[in-house]
Amino acid sequence: MATTTARDDRTPAAALLGELSGAVADLGTFLPLVIGVLAVGGFDAAGVLTGFGLFALAVAVFYRRPVPVQPMKAVSALAIVGALSAGQAMATGIVLGLVLLVLAATGAIGRLARVLPESVILGIQAGVGLHLALLGARHVAEGAAFGVPGLVALVLLSITPLRSFAALAVVAAATAVALGTGGAVAWPAPGLHLPLPAWPALADFRDATLTAVVPQLALTVTNAVLATAAIAGDFFPADRARLGAGRLAASTGVLNLALAPLGALPMCHGAGGLVAQHRFGARSWGAPAVFGALCLVLGLGFGDGARTLLALVPLGAVGALLLVAGAEMAAGRKVLALDGPGRAVALVTALTCVGVNVAAGLVAGLVLELARRAWMRRRG
Repeated sequence: MATTTARDDRTPAAALLGELSGAVADLGTFLPLVIGVLAVGGFDAAGVLTGFGLFALAVAVFYRRPVPVQPMKAVSALAIVGALSAGQAMATGIVLGLVLLVLAATGAIGRLARVLPESVILGIQAGVGLHLALLGARHVAEGAAFGVPGLVALVLLSITPLRSFAALAVVAAATAVALGTGGAVAWPAPGLHLPLPAWPALADFRDATLTAVVPQLALTVTNAVLATAAIAGDFFPADRARLGAGRLAASTGVLNLALAPLGALPMCHGAGGLVAQHRFGARSWGAPAVFGALCLVLGLGFGDGARTLLALVPLGAVGALLLVAGAEMAAGRKVLALDGPGRAVALVTALTCVGVNVAAGLVAGLVLELARRAWMRRRG
């Protein structure tokens, strides 16, 4: 496929550091959910991590941009609290994959993206940034020994030529300090751990549809497809069509259908992950390729022992990355450029995204925008 890429004026060394740094910038979302799911009985670490690896590598090849790969949040949360078994999670990925493919093939998702008002889109973007910042702040507060120094280091590095190296430097330094001060680690032995293909039972499809599919579909369409497409279009305007909502929905659908039978968690793209990766230097296929390769090494090389290795990364330090990236996104200048009523719509949309979820924020923003336009017509 022919691709259109924006010019990158960085030196090769700076570009490489940026991709490596961006590859670890989204771990604040990935680590807690994946570690939590793997702690639940029935989930195969080899299948889960191999799924992330293959999904990320496919994204790197297809999009050639740092389009993130994340666990679906509602599904992961239900699995962690024991409300969703491994078979039901697999069925959820298959059902959602089919639905997303239908939405992409019929053009419904693309039409929705085209009619969204700018005030609502900017409100969702601000809400994603604020949510990312709050998540980061929570990680920093809970792991202050690593989070506070990490936050200070990020601020200082941001005013130096090492800005693109910041995320990688902070995560690597925090992990090294944690290893040096945390006592002995029961290192897992490497080996070959292949995923065990399976297929959900009919009851798993029924239970998944009743429990997880609807809430997750709302989040996926709004955050992983519509919001991600809007932000990607801002970051990479030359690639706006290639990173459109229809293609994001299609790639999410195809890859979940293909990888769910291997034991992969339901996965999607994510607006917050894109913000974090871009903020810390990711501009091309390098970041998802590095992330995917690491997931494959962990899943295939260590199996269930990968959870021990993932837990070595201090969440406080990763939280600092999310706090910085999210705060910059939430304070976007485009919202301030709207007229007064438009800013009000964007603000309510953003606050609803944070207080409830992105799907609710979308609905609230659309209702307010329609009311604003009706009021303007009456005045006119």
